[in-house]
Amino acid sequence: MLVCLGVCMPRRTTLVLDDDVYEMLLRESIRRYGSSRALSRVANELLRRALRDVGDIVRLIYAERYARVTTGEFEEFRKRLSKEFEER
Repeated sequence: MLVCLGVCMPRRTTLVLDDDVYEMLLRESIRRYGSSRALSRVANELLRRALRDVGDIVRLIYAERYARVTTGEFEEFRKRLSKEFEER
């Protein structure tokens, strides 16, 4: 059984990047760290942030709801909101 106590060893892997993605990562690496050698660091930071944001969204979607709204109530609200936007 493998147990990770918050310290995980980095794993080396190969990714095939599209040219435009590679160029964006390279530019960001040079902008942040002054070198193209920090490409993995930049990629890890961006992936970590993107995956955390996805996790936040999923938690919001599946979180317990505090208000109950029927389909009819929602439809009425949508119509009223749409009308208010059109009147502006």
